[in-house]
Amino acid sequence: MPAPVKITILAIALPSAITCPMRILFLCLGNICRSPAAEAVTRHKARAAGLDIEFDSAGTGDWHVGEPPYGPMIEAAEARGYDMRSLRARQIAPADYDAFDVILAMDENNLRNALDVAPRQMSAQVQMFIDGPNGPQNVPDPYYTRDFEAALDLIEAGAEALVADLLADEEEKRRGS
Repeated sequence: MPAPVKITILAIALPSAITCPMRILFLCLGNICRSPAAEAVTRHKARAAGLDIEFDSAGTGDWHVGEPPYGPMIEAAEARGYDMRSLRARQIAPADYDAFDVILAMDENNLRNALDVAPRQMSAQVQMFIDGPNGPQNVPDPYYTRDFEAALDLIEAGAEALVADLLADEEEKRRGS
């Protein structure tokens, strides 16, 4: 079982900067394993919690644009009740930095790549998906490690923490209104 996960999304504390509904983009290298899994898992958990949030995913590379998620990742996700079959890979675009409130990278390399190509002026907060007790934590790429279960364990933990943070923020907004 992975260590407890803490996700801090500063943009949630800035209601004036958030679109309605909030929009979150998950980012990995090819957009065929980790980021589409994070999109599917988090969408599933957010809907179950009654949250109205839009999720999408993209890759920093363009190798798989238009392709479905990687077969073994689809199978591992389906075994846990998550549907990824309708998703298609795409590359992050300059417009994404304003279209999304938060962009969550699966690892430090993709975070760095996303920030390197980001426009100087952007409204999105770009950060790591998982910030564990010892700092940011990479979600290892199962395309190379072949460990789809370990990747999904981390993604599920991150999604649960994200949904909990979003629910807490919604509750805080309700109390403040």
